[in-house]
Amino acid sequence: MIDLKIKDEFIKLGQAIKLANLVQDGVEAKYVIQDGLVKVNGEVDERRGRKLYNGDIFSFEGTDIKIIRWEMFIEKLELNNFRNYETLLLEFDHGTNILYGDNAQGKTNILESVYLCGTTKSHKGSKDREVINFTKDESHLRMFVNKNSNIYQIDMHLKKNKSKGIAINSVPIRKAAELFGIVNFVFFSPEDLNIIKNGPSERRRFLDLELCQLNKLYLMQLTDYNRILNQRNKLLKSNFSAEIVDTIEVWDEQLINYGSVIINERKKFIEELNKIISEIHSNLTGGTEKIEIIYEPNVTADEFLSKLTKSREKDIKMRVSSVGPHRDDFCVLVNNIDIRKYGSQGQQRTAALSLKLSEIYLVKRIIKDTPILLLDDVLSELDSSRQNYLLQNIHDIQTLITCTGLDEFISNRFKINRIFKVIDGHVYKASEGA
Repeated sequence: MIDLKIKDEFIKLGQAIKLANLVQDGVEAKYVIQDGLVKVNGEVDERRGRKLYNGDIFSFEGTDIKIIRWEMFIEKLELNNFRNYETLLLEFDHGTNILYGDNAQGKTNILESVYLCGTTKSHKGSKDREVINFTKDESHLRMFVNKNSNIYQIDMHLKKNKSKGIAINSVPIRKAAELFGIVNFVFFSPEDLNIIKNGPSERRRFLDLELCQLNKLYLMQLTDYNRILNQRNKLLKSNFSAEIVDTIEVWDEQLINYGSVIINERKKFIEELNKIISEIHSNLTGGTEKIEIIYEPNVTADEFLSKLTKSREKDIKMRVSSVGPHRDDFCVLVNNIDIRKYGSQGQQRTAALSLKLSEIYLVKRIIKDTPILLLDDVLSELDSSRQNYLLQNIHDIQTLITCTGLDEFISNRFKINRIFKVIDGHVYKASEGA
């Protein structure tokens, strides 16, 4: 079988036959299709305009051609002194990769290192010094990303008492934002299933993690906003004087400038999210539930100045900033009921799964890219119907899955491209093409 790589979402059958050099020109392509000499996925198709998508196979004169959309995937990962790994070299398949083993062996650490290489942050929120092997003072990570046949080498040097060093293709970068656009992740862990019932900070974290990958402006504004917020809070905790009151007005001006952008971008993101999540959630629930996400800003961009000024006396008294997008939240309505308060655990988990699946489609829709899916022992937390729906929707992207066993995949006859056994900080290649 021959692979035909395309850049767009689909290619028409007539174009594909010509591009594969199976005919001389478009005229010949027209006649061989009309004469019923071409099969698509095993059946004769006489339409030149038939759209072929990633994974479709067409056949002509004994030659099988598989449509492969140029994609993004991790080729290789190298670790030194990261968590419980002294040294590690892993080569991944561009399809589904399973890392299985008992608990506390280091499976999640691999996903964490991958996410850290692509975003400079741990999905757990861990500090650099916390991910370095406790017997060492520094750690090195290296990841090779294949994006549309272009190779990106990302190097990360972590030190316990210094800021991290980052290089792209051996060229050092000064700001984490320079990594933007190389690789996108959707990370799904058991903790994410509780995003609905947990506090607002978890839901803000969901917004920030996704928006920082989709929107470079948001990433920069959020970084600056958090820096100014920390400075303002430090000032509020200091011994106050008349001079400091003048200083706080300077911080407030910057807080409003950066915060207003964050508020507006979150609002637009929720609007895009609602366009996608409704269909996903309807499919997950058999059409019995309608979901809607409602953005609940602590303050709107238009009233930020007046409310921040009005709250200044209170902030000085309480020694904390009480107004701004750092106190935002969003509401999840299912059949017009706020399931944060009144939903069952099943409803909350289904909504969380809908949110995570929506992230995949948001990446494809907004930045026209393919994310890499990281599933951290989450299948064991889902019932069989949700497992099936999740597995059916990840067939066309690279996926790294951690689990304690392979039963879920075997029972669902799910295609596994590469299997790794993880034992106490060591990884063994179990088999391929299972």
